[in-house]
This record gives sequence, structure tokens and C-alpha cells, in this order.
Amino acid sequence: MGKYRFVQNERLGIRLPELDREWEDYPLEERAAILVQWEQIRGTIPDRIKELETRIAGKQDRMNEEPDFVKCCELNSEIAELASCINDLHIWFRLNQELTSKRHSE
Repeated sequence: MGKYRFVQNERLGIRLPELDREWEDYPLEERAAILVQWEQIRGTIPDRIKELETRIAGKQDRMNEEPDFVKCCELNSEIAELASCINDLHIWFRLNQELTSKRHSE
């Protein structure tokens, strides 16, 4: 049996799967268990994205009122990092659709 675990990713704020082998090398029962666990985590992603979007909006508001150019640059950089997290979360959210469709085509 292959080993797998879900490890907290501090940057994204969710647990991500760590697989010790290729997906296809796991027995069907183990893949099903992984998918059940992942589906629970995946269900939290939209709320996490909304949380990050709220943080971005707050930083944009602060940036619009910030007279210090250097501070504006810092806020802009923070916004870019949060946007990058949102993009990565969208990728992880779609991952389940790919795994599920692979599973149904077997």
C-alpha cells in the first residue's frame, strides 16, 4: 500500500495531499479514501478564496488612501501574493474534478 497524508499549507491555508507514489499506483480503495478526505478539504476552498478576496479589498482600500509611495508598493506586493494564493486555490479546487473523471473512466 502506498502512503499518503494531508499536510497543512500555511500559504494557502488548507491541507494538501502528499502522495508517495503516482495516483494510478494506489489501489482503488485507497484512491477512494483519499478522494473522500480531499473532497472535505476541497469544500473549504471557496470560503478560503472569499476570505483572501476580502483581505485584498481591504489592502486596496488602504493603498488608495496611502500617501507614502513605499508603503503603497508594499501593499501592492501583498495584494499580488494574495492573488497568487487565490489562483493556486483555484487550481487545487479543479484537481478533484480531474481525479474524479479519471476514476469514472477506469
